Amino acid sequence: MNDLIYKYPPLLPGILIKRYKRFFAEIELTTGEIITAHCPNTGPMTGVLIPGNPVLVSRSDNPKRKLAYTWELIKLCDTEPIWVGVNTALPNRVIKLALELGLFPDLGNYSLIKPEVVYGIDKKSRIDFWLTGGTKPIFLEVKNTTWAKEKLALFPDTVTERGQKHLRELIEVVRHGSRAVMLYFINRGDCTDFAPGDIADRTYGELFRQAMSEGVEILPCRFDVTPEGVRYLGLAKLDLLTSK
Repeated sequence: MNDLIYKYPPLLPGILIKRYKRFFAEIELTTGEIITAHCPNTGPMTGVLIPGNPVLVSRSDNPKRKLAYTWELIKLCDTEPIWVGVNTALPNRVIKLALELGLFPDLGNYSLIKPEVVYGIDKKSRIDFWLTGGTKPIFLEVKNTTWAKEKLALFPDTVTERGQKHLRELIEVVRHGSRAVMLYFINRGDCTDFAPGDIADRTYGELFRQAMSEGVEILPCRFDVTPEGVRYLGLAKLDLLTSK
């Protein structure tokens, strides 16, 4: 499939038994073997963490790793079956590839893509991507999004002081004359709309709206996630009323 931005390595199927101590997932492979896989998503995984559901894991042959397996995907089966990405380390890799391909016309022109650049009021934060070469530098932050209510994707799914801080810092970026972009990586293909998760973190929702009013740009990006890989579906519709 030529439109895949990212192709998964060969993945092994199994069933989720449980997630514990945030970083570990107990999974029964189809072979009957029970493994402990690394769980890259340490948040509550609201609506996604469902024991008994099908999952897919990758396997690394790196002898220095403590856990050979990484939990990559889970299948939700309530209505139409849908795969949801679990590995929170993956969105930034996919976004970098998408930036190199120029898949986000809203960003305009840029010639340099630099990840993990130090910025912020106290210079103790790192922006996910710094884009230069256009009219203004662009500070771009990426947030993984898996919580959904029907076709509405929501972020965050819990109180996030770190996320609040990022919004405040992006507001300051705009005030100092640069462009600031918050990109929400909707890690499932069944959502058409996006809203801040007010019921999980009201402060975040208030900051989200303030950031928009001060010129922070919002890109809620839809991605189709399958066992083969990840493809870009375009922007979700922004809904500021539904989640309140």
